[in-house]
Amino acid sequence: DGGFRLTGRKLWITNGAEAEIFIVFANANVDAGYRGITAFIVERDFEGFSVGKKEDKLGIRASSTTELILEDVFVPAENVLGEVGKGYKTAIETLNEGRIGIGAQMIGLAQGALEATIQYVQEREQFGRTIGSFQGVQFQLAEMATSLEAARLMVYNAARLKDAGQPFLQQAAMAKLFSSEVAQRIASRCIDLFGGYGFTKEYPVEKFYRDSKIGTIYEGTSNMQLQTIAKNLLR
Repeated sequence: DGGFRLTGRKLWITNGAEAEIFIVFANANVDAGYRGITAFIVERDFEGFSVGKKEDKLGIRASSTTELILEDVFVPAENVLGEVGKGYKTAIETLNEGRIGIGAQMIGLAQGALEATIQYVQEREQFGRTIGSFQGVQFQLAEMATSLEAARLMVYNAARLKDAGQPFLQQAAMAKLFSSEVAQRIASRCIDLFGGYGFTKEYPVEKFYRDSKIGTIYEGTSNMQLQTIAKNLLR
């Protein structure tokens, strides 16, 4: 009938509450397996399409995460993105590139936490001196800054390779893996240096800590990054 009819549900859609246009991957030929997966452009006002529950999340709360519900939604043939049966390739390429973006997000998060902590330790006093003057605190700051710089350079390298049209799959996975773990460690350590204040909403580090957790989950979990790296090494 000049198009396709889609039925199904999809969880964990970023910005689902605000978006007007959605790219939906569905199998147009089940017998072909993943070679039947096709990308469709679905508009919010299509009959049978609706946005479901908005998740109450630990972090990144400024960005909505919702369920999408498709009930016999008609999608015209001209709304196929790319070619029928080529959706899997599109999805994988998007994920590979997206990992660089997540790495950059985690670097910014860790940088924000570290900067807030550097300011705090130069203001907070104990035993008649700022806690930033204690060698134990200084060493922790130095370790965090060093790991953050290493993560930053890994992300920049993956982005450089991608922009140059060179293979970047392994480097993107490494950058995403390392930067997300660095962000979690730095955010956690920053809370430690804030002490009890770090556990309150009076200071920003608790938010950095909550937001950091998603980095090891979306765009492929850390275990998926390890799998990607290992497969690339052993191919």
